[in-house]
Amino acid sequence: MNNHKIKGKDLKRINYTTDRAKSLAIDIMQKDFKHVSKIEKLELLKDVLLQPNEYINHISFTKLAEEFIGKTAKQNGITYQLDDTKKPYSIYGSKLITPETIQQMNVAMQLPISKAGALLPDAHLGYGLPIGGVLATENSVVPYGIGLDIGCRMSLSIYEVPADFIKRYSYQIKCNLKEHTHFGIGKTFKQTEDHEVLHRTEFQATDLLKQLHGKARMQLGSSGSGNHFVEFGTVELPEANSLRIPSGNYVGILAHSGSRGLGAAIANNYTQIAMQNCRLPRGAQHLAWLDLNSEAGQEYWLSMNLAGDYAKACHEVIHQKLAKSLGLKPIAMIENHHNFAWKELHNGQEMIVHRKGATPAHEGQLGIIPANMIDPAYIVSGKGEANSLFSASHGAGRKLSRKKARESITGSELNKRLKQNNITLIGGNVDEAPMSYKKLDEVMKSQSDLVNIEGKFYPQIVRMDKA
Repeated sequence: MNNHKIKGKDLKRINYTTDRAKSLAIDIMQKDFKHVSKIEKLELLKDVLLQPNEYINHISFTKLAEEFIGKTAKQNGITYQLDDTKKPYSIYGSKLITPETIQQMNVAMQLPISKAGALLPDAHLGYGLPIGGVLATENSVVPYGIGLDIGCRMSLSIYEVPADFIKRYSYQIKCNLKEHTHFGIGKTFKQTEDHEVLHRTEFQATDLLKQLHGKARMQLGSSGSGNHFVEFGTVELPEANSLRIPSGNYVGILAHSGSRGLGAAIANNYTQIAMQNCRLPRGAQHLAWLDLNSEAGQEYWLSMNLAGDYAKACHEVIHQKLAKSLGLKPIAMIENHHNFAWKELHNGQEMIVHRKGATPAHEGQLGIIPANMIDPAYIVSGKGEANSLFSASHGAGRKLSRKKARESITGSELNKRLKQNNITLIGGNVDEAPMSYKKLDEVMKSQSDLVNIEGKFYPQIVRMDKA
């Protein structure tokens, strides 16, 4: 049994740096995990360190998770105050946005590093920056202005097959969705896929990325929980669309997911470092930033870009596996991502543009803006509107929190709505019910200055995580 015990030196090897964290970890393992092998204990403790937000309500790990999340900026670092007045920024669809969300954006615009911003009509409360918020800074990056799911993206493959394909092959489609997609926190495939992203030299650039390589390999091609999905549906294209595809109806596969455990671990790690080095007033702590000239800032920027490419690779695997299983070949693919930061020129100055739950909409740039599991998504092209920092919404945006959705929507209500719209749902929960979201048509009207509408995607068979 002694071989199962965790010691301080074991924890030091997995980057437990404080005596309190080590003490909490040892006590938890002795109390609740005494019969678990040492290897499994260390893997579990490593995961708590890398993804503390996932364990904040865990029956055993709450105190340890709190130690990693909120108690990092105590002794060292520089203390900053918010500016007395916020910088001006554009708000689109203010009637669709709660006052609390606007106030959260106001705080972000009071950061000393803030230069410009925008709030989009799908905006709602988030951690740090609102979801649907755009923030431009000078040579600084805010890890929580990007969020946990770095590089989360939409991807749509379009196939030139008869419109009744989905109806005729619905059984095969459902079987293939169950076999070739995988959803949920920590979920992995038994048989891993290969992809060039796994051979990238960046995985050897930092100790953290070295540790995460194995998880990245195991999760490649999988999807997260919450609002992540893979859908089969029909694509409707009008005359003279920017895709240069003849007008008509097509079959499409639409996916929404991100960088999985890799992105979450990077976000948590560098948010902690930012909060250690950059001490902000209460209510603004998660907006702590990293100077891009610093070692940590350069590490985060490299890691963020790798996570974005990894998210893209996950989408490629999802689409390739499903298309191959059904004998389909795409004639077009559209992708756009959010939860990311870009170096861009605005008014002749290079800025770091954070888009958290917001997507780039440079002139002519194609993208997809989804609604919910029953209403159509919009295929769009950007208009290059400078006042929005060349940005548009990434979706419809929530109007009910997950908690309120679970309290106010029943499973029978959801099933009734799905049946009325001839939608097949595999997995899913009431907290993702269509009634939890704003109406995408209203969101689109509020950002008509930002994007052109190029077509629509109508979901028919939807695959999501089920808690």
